[in-house]
Amino acid sequence: MASSARSTFTGYLSRHGLQLVAGMVLVTGAAFLAVIPPRFIGAIVDDVNAGAPYGSIVVLSLGMVGVAALEAILRGLGRYQVIDASRVVEYEMRNDLLSHLQRMHLAYFQHQRIGDLMARLTNDLTAVRQMYGFGVLMTTGTTATLVFSIASMLQVNVKLTVITLVLMPVASASFWAIGRKVNRKFQQLQAQFGDLSTKAQENFSGIRVVKAYSQEEPEIEAFGEVNAEYVRRAIDLAKFNGLIWPAMALIIGVAVLATLYVGGIDAISGDMTIGQLVQFVAYLYLLQWPMIAFGEITNIFQQGWASLNRLQDIFDARPAIADPIDPVPTAVRGEVEMRGVTFAYGSTIVLRDVSFRVPAGGSLAIVGPTGSGKSSLVNLIPRLFDAQRGEVLIDGVNVTRYPLRTLRRAVGYVPQETFLFSVPLRENVGYGREEELPADRLAWAADVAQLDKDVQDFPAGYDTMIGERGVTLSGGQKQRAAIARAVAKDPRVLILDDALSAVDTYTESEILRRLRGVMRERTSIVVSHRISTVKDADEILVLDEGRIAERGTHLALLERGGLYAQMYRRQLLEEELEVDEEQLAHERRVASESEAEPGRQMPRLPREGEMTEGPV
Repeated sequence: MASSARSTFTGYLSRHGLQLVAGMVLVTGAAFLAVIPPRFIGAIVDDVNAGAPYGSIVVLSLGMVGVAALEAILRGLGRYQVIDASRVVEYEMRNDLLSHLQRMHLAYFQHQRIGDLMARLTNDLTAVRQMYGFGVLMTTGTTATLVFSIASMLQVNVKLTVITLVLMPVASASFWAIGRKVNRKFQQLQAQFGDLSTKAQENFSGIRVVKAYSQEEPEIEAFGEVNAEYVRRAIDLAKFNGLIWPAMALIIGVAVLATLYVGGIDAISGDMTIGQLVQFVAYLYLLQWPMIAFGEITNIFQQGWASLNRLQDIFDARPAIADPIDPVPTAVRGEVEMRGVTFAYGSTIVLRDVSFRVPAGGSLAIVGPTGSGKSSLVNLIPRLFDAQRGEVLIDGVNVTRYPLRTLRRAVGYVPQETFLFSVPLRENVGYGREEELPADRLAWAADVAQLDKDVQDFPAGYDTMIGERGVTLSGGQKQRAAIARAVAKDPRVLILDDALSAVDTYTESEILRRLRGVMRERTSIVVSHRISTVKDADEILVLDEGRIAERGTHLALLERGGLYAQMYRRQLLEEELEVDEEQLAHERRVASESEAEPGRQMPRLPREGEMTEGPV
């Protein structure tokens, strides 16, 4: 991990080496100029003591001001170069991280907390940027200032310089001891920030569930506990950070006291002038910033390195599903086949020896109890997961031989959990296309999905902004928008994974009627719990505990009298119960009206198969 983080650090550093070197040279030049004003100060003090002309003092003062101005200009230009490079590094690293995460397989995100990933892409990335920016800048500036100051101090008085340098190892030992604590405390703080972000993200994403179960107060208390732990760790880190300044003040104070005592004796004895003593003290105070800055540098690099290691965990993760080394350069026609496919999540097997074939332009329906592996099966076709055993083929070619971009652009997939982006409805329907969706194609896709009638009631039509995760739409509207999105993509293989569960039976029949024309032109695979959705498919697979329990057409499966027939009879019974409930509600409503109007007879809703004459 350390070597990987080191290579990542130097890799991004080398991308902007010229700009960083230019900034470091400018800062080094500013540090050299910073040690010149104390020479002017010493000369001015000695001239004043010697009664020199006023003009010479003015010249020295103007020279000191000019050098200080030039030093400020160089330092400002150097800071701009280094900080600008660090911002660009942050920009590139953020893009690289997101690009890397986009290439990761679906199972990776099922084992990661989204709040923690967001914390790494915000707080951790900021700490790394500061390491590249202020870390490099302060290291260059303080090192150059330290070297030039010590060299100048040696020219003034070797004995006082030696006394000052004796205190340097004490400062270094303090920095090292405090820095190790800071590193550990900062890692703990960042981990807790990930927990805090995750807690907040889950509350915002699940706010409907929180309110529906009246769990606002428990969630507030739970968040308060996580937040309190974050504050405790932040204060713990601040305690160690706060030790640096008092430690530096103590060391500098001891150094100044020793310098004034020994230097004062030398000045009295004539071994050095008052101006040289003042000049040396000025160097000592100039040295104060590097000694303090080394503590800050230690903190910045310790925190930055801890964050870089957390980001390195993302970079080190490798996608389990990637483009093949020798891809097949062919277009997809749409024939789908599985041969002896077995698939498991970890040690839990969900599909066992599944085999079927759907010719290009054909249709396949998949039904079965909850947890029988229906969604897992269709997830294997666009390679959201890979089977552990067997083959998944399209046009006779294993899907692992297709480039992911080619494969997934050929598949239109409507998952169980519909997701819409916080963009206008037009962009949601056109999502996944390389070019902008034409207006006529948009209208056609919306008509197929029976979304066009709803759009007429939207304030801005297809330009209506959709809230986060489609929160402004109903469940049925979101599903129909997802169907329109899949159809507008013009895929060769269309997969509907229980995509009509949130729409009413009338709308379902209208969508299916329009989809039949669409499905004749492409291979379609439909997963559903409703028999009415799948009964017209060329072949129906009935999954049970990961195996194909039955297969055949709708009529053939009914004649067999197996699991499919049981599901069909159960749904017919549920529909009859719904009709009885509607009849009962109607009778109660009419009875209440009859009480208000005595002598009025109570009409009855006709049952299925009954003939009626006249209005009911």
